Amino acid sequence: MQEVEIRIAPEDYEDQKLLTGDLAKAAKITPSRIKEFRILRRSLDARFRPPVYLVRAIITVGDPLPAVPTELDDLPDVSGAREVHIIGAGPAGYFAALECIREGLRPIVLDRGKDVQARRKDLKAIQQDGVVNPHSNYCFGEGGAGTYSDGKLYTRSGKRGNIDKVLRTLVECGANPEVLVDAHPHIGSNKLPGIIATMRKTIEEHGGLVVFNSFVTGFILEGGSPRKITGLELNGKDRINADHVILATGHSARDIFDLLLENKILIEPKPFALGVRIEHSQNFVDLNQYGIAPRGPHLPAASYALNAQAGNRGVYSFCMCPGGLIVPAATSPGEIVVNGMSLSRRDSPYANSGVVTAVELEDMQPYNAAGVLMGVALQREVEQKMFSVGNGSQAAPAQRLTDFLAKKVSLDIPESSYIPGLFSAPLHELLPAWIYDRLAYGIRGFDHKMNGYVDANAVVVATESRTSSPVRVPRTADGMHVEIEGLFPCGEGAGYAGGILSAAMDGQNIARAVKNYIQSK
Repeated sequence: MQEVEIRIAPEDYEDQKLLTGDLAKAAKITPSRIKEFRILRRSLDARFRPPVYLVRAIITVGDPLPAVPTELDDLPDVSGAREVHIIGAGPAGYFAALECIREGLRPIVLDRGKDVQARRKDLKAIQQDGVVNPHSNYCFGEGGAGTYSDGKLYTRSGKRGNIDKVLRTLVECGANPEVLVDAHPHIGSNKLPGIIATMRKTIEEHGGLVVFNSFVTGFILEGGSPRKITGLELNGKDRINADHVILATGHSARDIFDLLLENKILIEPKPFALGVRIEHSQNFVDLNQYGIAPRGPHLPAASYALNAQAGNRGVYSFCMCPGGLIVPAATSPGEIVVNGMSLSRRDSPYANSGVVTAVELEDMQPYNAAGVLMGVALQREVEQKMFSVGNGSQAAPAQRLTDFLAKKVSLDIPESSYIPGLFSAPLHELLPAWIYDRLAYGIRGFDHKMNGYVDANAVVVATESRTSSPVRVPRTADGMHVEIEGLFPCGEGAGYAGGILSAAMDGQNIARAVKNYIQSK
């Protein structure tokens, strides 16, 4: 076996004969000698004009390559095993459930929302009618926020767990195998519902249970030091026994934060980020990144990652969606929140990205009256202000990018991918002044790095406020809450992850932590 690296044109990569020939040339052998090859890594290098793929592969001229490990083939049946209750059916919750099964525990997954297919009706209601169901929306429901907001699989947190294990699980549930090799893997919001449904079926086939429309309204705690969780109240009336609970509720479950406070369960404020979403034409991004537009069928929609420093605070692009759409991500009536998504083909004529600035604890001091929820108070104030200037729907306030920087109200707004519609509004006045000033400074810096970024046809849409949780639920090195025995905070909502992959790995880690705790008793 031998590892080789090659550069190859995107159109040639799809030709098996040309790809084999280039691999053989790199290995200094004839193509006929290659018995088998496997792509290990593929990334697009746009420094070349036209761009090329950088490909790393392993080839063999003798024995077959070892089989790729499988993740779901040998799971045990846990129908009668010790139960672990998992609150939330997002990536942290579902990957925790699968890991519980591997560890011989029976996961009971409780989600406030609906299954992934039933969620569609509520998303349609948000998009077309401006009706926000607080239990079923772009953030809440089976699959969590990632299901209908793109499914990008980026992370810098490889030290937190086994990324390949998560990716293989997704592939075995139906994701394109290319996610195993792409430098920036992406599934697409049209593909994720089927993958999530397969994941649920796998959990249930091995003895686990997934229960929807189960909103946790109470924690039942046993007195003493430390206090111990013994049960949960669901939907304000039903009580169940639960002595091992994984809390994986996502970054927008504000009512769970309230519930934790009511029960005197320690939580802490943490930094997050807040800003806007900016939309350009995809042709602009392609031309800037590739030097050609239109880009042709063999190149993916180009993306960008930009950052700048405004004083001692960062300003950066976040959740960039090439060939994507802006979507309404409010979780309660009376607020405007936006996010980005794209389908697997990324073939929208628009490209959008969150552009946000870091919000540190000292920035939140004016909201000190809210105590540990001061970050939530800031989020809520901005989101409700954006709603208050609208017509009561999910139409979002917007501004041409040049007008945003010039502090001018736009006379009109360019066409956009945002289905509920946009209306002209003075975002430079509606945003907190310190947020606006940092964003404006950073965006001007972006223009120096990406020529033409500041363009009159680019549109700024508010508000991008759910980048991460503004609250941390503290846990020990063993994964359990620092004060409540049997409660295991997990994922984005607890402040320990930031995306699908990191949430999934945290779910796996916490499931193993629960097993270790049970074995230690």
